[in-house]
Parts: sequence; C-alpha cells; structure tokens
Amino acid sequence: MEFDKEIDTRGLNCPLPILRAKKALTELVSGQVLKITATDPGSVRDFAAFAKQTGHNLVDSGEANKEFFYFLKKK
Repeated sequence: MEFDKEIDTRGLNCPLPILRAKKALTELVSGQVLKITATDPGSVRDFAAFAKQTGHNLVDSGEANKEFFYFLKKK
C-alpha cells in the first residue's frame, strides 16, 4: 500500500504509539496516508479505537513477525 509518511513506534508501549501517530497526522493533509509500525500487541485495539474516535480511516492493518502495521488515512 502506498503511504505519504511513516513512523516507527517499535519498542514503545501504550499510549506512545497513539501519541506519535496523532502528532504525525497533524503534519499531513486530508486524504494522505500514515503508516505506523508497532510491537505493542495492545496497539491493535488502540488504533481501532483511535480511528473510530477521531474519524480517521484505518485503511489497513496486519501483523508480520510479531510486528503490527497500520495505515491511517487522515480525514
């Protein structure tokens, strides 16, 4: 998937991945996509809730090699 900005939050636990994503989204314009890589298993639940609460679109997410990735499209 194509994205406009990427952040690496591997090794960080809640709430830091969400806070870093929130900050990165402020640097994007509406419609741009942010890719987040995380290792915190709790981030699966956190990013789903974050997208629902903020209105940003969680376009895709998944897991590979104990790492989680998320693609958030800015509203």
